[in-house]
Amino acid sequence: MVVPAILFILIFSYIPMYGTLMAFQDYNIFKGFWESPWVGFKHFEMFFHSPDFWLVMRNTVVISLLKLLIGFPAPILLALMLNEVRKMAFKRIVQTISYLPHFMSWVIVAGFTMSMLSTDNGSINILLQKVNLIDEPVNWLSTTEYFWGILISANVWKEIGFASIIYLAAISGVNPDMYEAASIDGAGKLKQMYLITIPAIMPVVIIFLILAIGNLLSAGFEDILLLATNPALREVSDVLDTYVYRVGIKSSRFSYATAVGLYKAIISIGLLTAANLIARRTGNSLW
Repeated sequence: MVVPAILFILIFSYIPMYGTLMAFQDYNIFKGFWESPWVGFKHFEMFFHSPDFWLVMRNTVVISLLKLLIGFPAPILLALMLNEVRKMAFKRIVQTISYLPHFMSWVIVAGFTMSMLSTDNGSINILLQKVNLIDEPVNWLSTTEYFWGILISANVWKEIGFASIIYLAAISGVNPDMYEAASIDGAGKLKQMYLITIPAIMPVVIIFLILAIGNLLSAGFEDILLLATNPALREVSDVLDTYVYRVGIKSSRFSYATAVGLYKAIISIGLLTAANLIARRTGNSLW
């Protein structure tokens, strides 16, 4: 049963690593890897001295941190709240509604978001006008000040339900006798949550936090590419992944884009290792 997954990772994750050689070459698609001229760290230096470097890094770090600070605890809070629901029918309905967006493609989610925020009969503008918060429709997806908030909100809405399933599974493993004993000792629901539930799921939380920190430079690709269709948003939406796509695929600068991608991978490995070393002190780590 594990063989298909191993083959998938081998074919799509490990074998393509051979292509990182392009980062140290002026790669020519007709000459191939071994006949293209070697240029050392030329493309890395070009990226570090590029006027886009600080802009791309700022957007990547800010969007990633916002996703981590808001998107990471959101499913934990949802799981804690759902754990306190005693009516199973209501609990199942909430779970179903919350995790269904995970199975939608970003094309559908982005289209849904654009429709809601549209200046022409968009439900958000209509609602805000009805309650007299705005006088005229706001072009949300053309204004840089609103983009990060829209992006993070769409991400949380899409993933909160599915991610909460993991934490609900961890919570289900807590011995009910612990809650009963705490209740007899006079602990209310909030105190039980703080003293029993959260410590019980903390090993799972730490493992997922380590993985999230390792992916800190993966600010997103599909969501940003589909929501930031207006070129005016580039100054707040251009991250490492979209930059690699724009420069590498659209401009055919394969070596330069590979260098940027390799730089991102090296930093990510460093962040993952550092997070794991820190987590090891708590007794919970990946290795």
